[in-house]
Amino acid sequence: MIKTRLAGMMFLQYFIWGAWYVTIGTWLGKTLHFSGTEIGVVAGTTAVGAIVSPFLAGWIADRFFATQKLLALLHAIGAMLLWGAASRSSFSPLYSLLLLYACCYMPTLSLTNSLAFRQMKDPGQEFGPIRVLGTIGWIAAGLVIGSLRLEDTAHPIHIAAASSLLMALYSLTLPNTPPLLTATRFRLGDLLPSEALGLFRDRSFTIFAAASFLICIPLQFYYAFTNLFLNEIGVHNAAGKMTGGQMSELFCMLLIPWFFRRLGVKYMLISGMLAWTFRYLLFAFGNSGGHMWMLWIGIILHGICYDFFFVTGQIYVDRKAPAAIRGAAQGMITLITYGAGMLLGSWLSGNVVDHYAQSSTAGTSHLWTSIWLVSAACSSIVLFLFFLSFSDKESSNAVSLPDGSAVSEMP
Repeated sequence: MIKTRLAGMMFLQYFIWGAWYVTIGTWLGKTLHFSGTEIGVVAGTTAVGAIVSPFLAGWIADRFFATQKLLALLHAIGAMLLWGAASRSSFSPLYSLLLLYACCYMPTLSLTNSLAFRQMKDPGQEFGPIRVLGTIGWIAAGLVIGSLRLEDTAHPIHIAAASSLLMALYSLTLPNTPPLLTATRFRLGDLLPSEALGLFRDRSFTIFAAASFLICIPLQFYYAFTNLFLNEIGVHNAAGKMTGGQMSELFCMLLIPWFFRRLGVKYMLISGMLAWTFRYLLFAFGNSGGHMWMLWIGIILHGICYDFFFVTGQIYVDRKAPAAIRGAAQGMITLITYGAGMLLGSWLSGNVVDHYAQSSTAGTSHLWTSIWLVSAACSSIVLFLFFLSFSDKESSNAVSLPDGSAVSEMP
């Protein structure tokens, strides 16, 4: 069954990322003693990869190369690069290998999305239940790493490398997804097709893209430093507890069609941004003792934080883009969010963390309340600007769903 095969693809795709990315800050900070800026920059390798490579991969998939074969090639190369990175202990060689790896991995995010969308009649209704297996994969990775107490070691990267090799083999079993466009000679302009750029003529799409970029700046505080934060304040099995966020993401993913009917694109995106602000406030004032409940709520909010913004955004882009350039369009939004936004966020978050670092004979600690308040303030500013400026121009139209109902986009 095609849907089962697509679900397996999503599981492996996000198991790989969850296996190494969540805990790398703890390994770098506690074991290798990297600075906050260095940790942020390493976490930002995925952002650089999202800027450099998705358009090229999208161009190849749209014109020359069956998507499933391109996925296999990228994951096979990635497995070798990850294995090499796990044996490095100094900044420059480790960063270089992870940067090359990110250039292989990040295009696969948009490629798995576009492959799945090509096999669906209505992504708005069908994508959520399939994409939820990616969340389960991330949860499985966190539970494995946390239960084995591997957070401050290089072993999570070894696990990710082995999983990447498995994903390469599995990709060859996926439904054939050939190019839709005619093969042509490479032109620099093909990396960002004029048809994709034409999406920015729509004011609502432009505002959505700008908000996607801006909200990703404070988001990198969470992705790069939450595991280090939880370990530093004495939370036991932090990686395992962080999977509570993916468990809530799983639940929210299944509810996306229901919320589409009742909230529409604008208010789903607003709900996601509001959840990010609230989460950071909870982190700022929570602790591993009597206020552990605040940390738990902040973690569990991840379902709304991620699904209501990122997954809704992916569906929004798929609906806006013509069928022939959806690979490039998904690559473009990957660049804006996981690329430019996360890259700037990784640099800023690292500098903020270093600014609030305190050195002592026991090691380096941080003023986490101040750090999380900075990220909460950034999120709230983006939320306010988006609320005032965004109005989906499709609000006057009803979007039909497979069950015969319709979604009216709220202004």
